[in-house]
Amino acid sequence: MRIVGGKWKGKRLTPPKGLSARPTTDFAKEALFNILTNRIELEGISVLDLFSGLGGMSLEFASRGANQVLSIELQFKNGQFLKQTAKSWNDNAIQVKRADVFQILKKPFATYDLIFVDPPYDHPKITTLPELILSNGWLKDDGLLIIEHPKQVDFSEHPNFDEHRQYSAVNFSFFTL
Repeated sequence: MRIVGGKWKGKRLTPPKGLSARPTTDFAKEALFNILTNRIELEGISVLDLFSGLGGMSLEFASRGANQVLSIELQFKNGQFLKQTAKSWNDNAIQVKRADVFQILKKPFATYDLIFVDPPYDHPKITTLPELILSNGWLKDDGLLIIEHPKQVDFSEHPNFDEHRQYSAVNFSFFTL
């Protein structure tokens, strides 16, 4: 797992053994950020990273100039790894909060320019995520929601669905308000 762009391009993440996560592939990250750089200005944005895992996407956003990245992760050791990595890279943009995403989404405490969601592919509530996020005021009016998901999940009927992109086994669905 590595950072594919920005000030930390090429830096590798080497988590200790025993941490469980399914990181977004470098190929899919590169493709996603090619889309994003043509669609929005990443410098200075606020990002909410839900189900952040080991923090690869949070670090990628910080590497590309996001000034605030809130990473929500339930697994304590995964969150600690991200905190330690951000600290060792002298990053002040990333904050890590240990919480259940579905509990935290019930009541917003901030709005974000971009929300990236990478739930476990087999999570039984994966299809409820767009509505939970978009109807509860988490996304700024001109913001962008991106959900990474398996190919079996189809969000295209959601009224805020914008587009779908597939990179091998990784699927991204984009939503706007």
